[in-house]
Amino acid sequence: MTIRIKRVYEPPTAEDGRRYLVDRVWPRGATKAMLRLDGWLKDVAPSAVLRRWFGHEPARWPEFRRRYFAELARHPETWQPLLAEAARGSLTLLFSARDTAHNNAAALRDYLLSQR
Repeated sequence: MTIRIKRVYEPPTAEDGRRYLVDRVWPRGATKAMLRLDGWLKDVAPSAVLRRWFGHEPARWPEFRRRYFAELARHPETWQPLLAEAARGSLTLLFSARDTAHNNAAALRDYLLSQR
């Protein structure tokens, strides 16, 4: 099972496999053609309240992950299709945050890997 994360502003590659945007908000300046998406899964993204609280502050990362994982646990219907997709082949979770280590796609990947 391969689950990658990638900024939406990086060009698509053959290794990406299926590509899903996992942000609640559409990325600035991006077009559907540019992203070559297989889907936009807004509902798997953190709630607006949690996203605003986190504010991409690395010091809040451990607590953000805990809260986000709790949200995901309450809504398995949002992430189970991604897990099934990853079992069939490569999967890339796309995000628009500048921080490539502390973002919802990185947390989601970790959560998905813990659920297999």
